[in-house]
Amino acid sequence: MRKIIIIAAAISLFVSSAFAHLSPAAAGRLGIQRSQDFRLEKVNGNVYTLFGRGGNIGVSYGSDGLMTIDTQFANIVPQLKAELKKLGSDKPKFVFNTHYHGDHTGGNELFGADGIIIAHYNVRKRLLSTVNSRTGQPQSAAPAAALPMITYREGLSLFFNGEQVKAVHFKKGHTDGDTVIFFTGSNVVHLGDDFFVGRFPYVDLTSGGNVEGLVRNIGAMLQMIPADAKLIPGHGPVSTIEDLKDYHSMLIETTLIVRKHMKNGKTLEEIKKAGLPDKYKEAGSGFINQESWLETIFKSYSQGMKPKA
Repeated sequence: MRKIIIIAAAISLFVSSAFAHLSPAAAGRLGIQRSQDFRLEKVNGNVYTLFGRGGNIGVSYGSDGLMTIDTQFANIVPQLKAELKKLGSDKPKFVFNTHYHGDHTGGNELFGADGIIIAHYNVRKRLLSTVNSRTGQPQSAAPAAALPMITYREGLSLFFNGEQVKAVHFKKGHTDGDTVIFFTGSNVVHLGDDFFVGRFPYVDLTSGGNVEGLVRNIGAMLQMIPADAKLIPGHGPVSTIEDLKDYHSMLIETTLIVRKHMKNGKTLEEIKKAGLPDKYKEAGSGFINQESWLETIFKSYSQGMKPKA
């Protein structure tokens, strides 16, 4: 028995060492769940960010209990709940969805068993769809427990843990169901996937997303968000209004480059070949690379919209 225990311990040590160098993304692709990838970070007031495998989860915890913004993936809910339990509860009374993508709603069914899910009307509609909007292939509709029970068209307010939590819908940006959450007392804003820190964004054109709309929406957010607010992006670290301004400038500048090429009759392949200035190299090192972003801009402006002079 002693020999078996020693061998098992040696195997465990080898496995841990072998995969210690992997990034969270690489570990995720291999199906390896590492405890250090799941962590809570205090943002301000009653608000925390929960980092894991999908879109950043916003967390409010206080005298009224627990609320989360998004739910990541179903298969990692135990790890997410283990982190939430450190605050005092792993059962949210309310769950907001910033949009419908699976890395933000995949855990809905499990979290929804304990609380009420709230989202824009289009989130519920897309979760109920039996056709995949990106591939056109059949898919199963989300189960009832994963669906938003409360929906809205423009927004709503929830008074929770001593502050007004405002959900504001922004049309045709990342998708057609985007919501930004304002924690008015804690001075924290969760922007969902409208904000990818320092990286080109993913604009889901097949789900009502639109590049021009995203640029316009970020501009509107900059007018609404307090200068000293802390920002939770859909992906990336907790940020500031200056980071959002840089992101907005990048969206405007890269979009103008593509629009100019289009006005001059350039094809998509010619635009890709011309590329973007070197200062955007780092922005293309994430989920969306430079070619993908150029193609997204081109297709967005080709879908019934003509570039303006």
